[in-house]
Amino acid sequence: MPEGPSLVILKEQTAPFVGQEIVRAEGNTWAIDTARLIGQPVVALRTWGKHFLIQMPTMVVRIHFLLFGTYRVNERRDKPPRLSLGFADGGELNFYACSVKEIDCDIDAYYDWAADVMSDAWDPALARKKLRGAPDTLACDALLDQDIFAGVGNIIKNEVLFRIRIDPRSRVGALPPAKLRALVQEARQYSFDFLEWKKAFTLKKHWLAHNQKICPRCHIPFHKANLGKTNRRSFWCERCQKLHE
Repeated sequence: MPEGPSLVILKEQTAPFVGQEIVRAEGNTWAIDTARLIGQPVVALRTWGKHFLIQMPTMVVRIHFLLFGTYRVNERRDKPPRLSLGFADGGELNFYACSVKEIDCDIDAYYDWAADVMSDAWDPALARKKLRGAPDTLACDALLDQDIFAGVGNIIKNEVLFRIRIDPRSRVGALPPAKLRALVQEARQYSFDFLEWKKAFTLKKHWLAHNQKICPRCHIPFHKANLGKTNRRSFWCERCQKLHE
C-alpha cells in the first residue's frame, strides 16, 4: 500500500496535468460516471494521507490505493486500469487495483488537514490529544489510525516504534509523556525521511526493523507477528523496545 510520502511523489509527478483538460476517461470502475470527467480541467492535485485527490470545477475524484493499488504516469500496465485519464497534451494517468470515489462537497471541510503527517497544517498537539483520548489502544494500532496519523502505513509504523524503542504491543495510555511526544514527533519525521529516501531509490536500505530478521542494536532475532485490531505485521526487539502495559 502506498503510504503518504509516496502519494506526495505522485502529486509531484502529475503536476504537469494541473490546468489541462481531460480528453479521455475510462476504466472498470463502477463508482463514478467517467463520461462526466471528459472536458473538465484539472484545477488541483492534492493528497490527504493515503488519498490522492483530483480536483475539478464540478467534482473531486478520490483515489485510495488500498493494499495493492498502483499507478502509472504516461505509461500502462498489462492489465485493465480501474481509472484511466488522458490529457490534452497526450499524457495519461492510470490507476490500478484501487478504490475510486466521487466527493461532491468542499474537500477543505471534508478533510482534517491537521491530521495529515505530510501537510503544512499538521498539528502535533492535536495528535497527542487524540492519543490521550484512546488510552487502551495499542501503539501499533495508534500509528495506523488515519484519523490521528493520516499517511502513516505499516513501514513507517515499524520504523517509528523501533526508533523510539517502544514495543508495538504497548498501550498508548501507559506511555510516559516523553514517549508520547516522541511517537508523534517521529511519525512526522520518519515520513519525511521516507520521502527523501524514496526519491533517491534507497528506502529499503534504510529499514532498521521493517521486514528485517536481526535487531541492528542488540544483534538478536526480531519478533514478528500480526498484531492489534489492524492485524498488520510488526517487527520488534524484545530487548531494546520496552513494553509499556
